[in-house]
Amino acid sequence: MKRRLARGLRVALSVLPLLGLAACLPGRPAAVMPTQQVPARAPAQMLVVVLPGRGDDLAGLRASGIVEAIQGGRPDADVLLAGATLPYYFEGRLIERLHALIEPARSRYREVWMVGASLGGLGALLYEREHPGQLDGLLLLAPYMGGGALIEDVQAAGGPAAWQPGPRPAQLDADNPPREAWRVVHDWARQPQDARRVWLVCGRDDGFVTAARMIAPLLPEGHYRERDGGHRWSVWSAAAAGIFAESGA
Repeated sequence: MKRRLARGLRVALSVLPLLGLAACLPGRPAAVMPTQQVPARAPAQMLVVVLPGRGDDLAGLRASGIVEAIQGGRPDADVLLAGATLPYYFEGRLIERLHALIEPARSRYREVWMVGASLGGLGALLYEREHPGQLDGLLLLAPYMGGGALIEDVQAAGGPAAWQPGPRPAQLDADNPPREAWRVVHDWARQPQDARRVWLVCGRDDGFVTAARMIAPLLPEGHYRERDGGHRWSVWSAAAAGIFAESGA
């Protein structure tokens, strides 16, 4: 299954110009996923795990402004930057590795959140699929939701609430990760309590804004933030600051 998932993600992502994979695909991941924890400014009550976009490493994440945005709103947040780069998706063990970070933390924190940017947004939704309801908050920053044909399929159906994902497969395979991410979104129409834990940010000039706007109606009022700009951290971090400040109010 892991080899099939890796092969399918290579095919799906290599045709996505924004992710820039056509020229070069990554090699094997490190045996241990690299992480960097930034301690809370106040006694820690929450853990926020941040998943990178395609082009980010730990240094890029640390320079992105997302840590300052999170801790500016929630000084009580430990921020864990996860080096969940493309090789971990292709390996097929991403969710397993993330769960190994998150599960032990649940007993030490009052809240555990996940932030996923672009490709990391796909990873965050796949984590929610495998471990539904275990995250106290989920912030999606212009998540990658699949190629044009899938987006058009969901749009033609009238949006994710009306779209029919079909029977849930027993496991992720070569072809279904983005479709399974849409299944998570589709289920929010029937289980709105799950959507209350979700926030979504996207730039108006972002290539992923069509998908974001389809997701937005399933979220509570105010949980979708659309800002000027494109597919970049400066857009996302500015919105994240307000979201985390509101989460602690």
